[in-house]
Amino acid sequence: MFCPGCGNADQIPESFCRQCGIFLPDLTKPIKGPVPPEQHLTANLVLGSMTIAVSFSLAVLLSVFLGFRPDTNPLIYVTAGLLIAIGCWHVQTVWRTILLKKHLKTRFGHEELVLPGSFQTGKLLNVAELSNAVPASVTEDTTSELSRSAIRSSQSQH
Repeated sequence: MFCPGCGNADQIPESFCRQCGIFLPDLTKPIKGPVPPEQHLTANLVLGSMTIAVSFSLAVLLSVFLGFRPDTNPLIYVTAGLLIAIGCWHVQTVWRTILLKKHLKTRFGHEELVLPGSFQTGKLLNVAELSNAVPASVTEDTTSELSRSAIRSSQSQH
């Protein structure tokens, strides 16, 4: 392997160049493929559900332990309100993710979700029929001739 930085030969992949010190990746290893959409949707569901549980729990705990006392700082109520707002936002996010997951399953009809355009249909285009093709125009590539004849005619008139 050659170093892409200095061109030094006989380098070992997954190490550093002995001359310039640049990292040399192993280009023969397969590159990690793209993550399927189903994994993204599942991760969104899990993280959104966890956020809902934590935000509502913290809002309740703040209200129970620190709220409704005579010496309670107003920031406790603001914080509890923000936690409730975060929880409500993630409720609608989780709901939309569930709807999207159902929509993609019914649209493609199988468990593994595939984005449109990322799969092969097995269909080929029909062979082009050239029997009724229109021939090239008579005027094609003649504009240069017209401009030359216009120049000649204008020169002959003067």
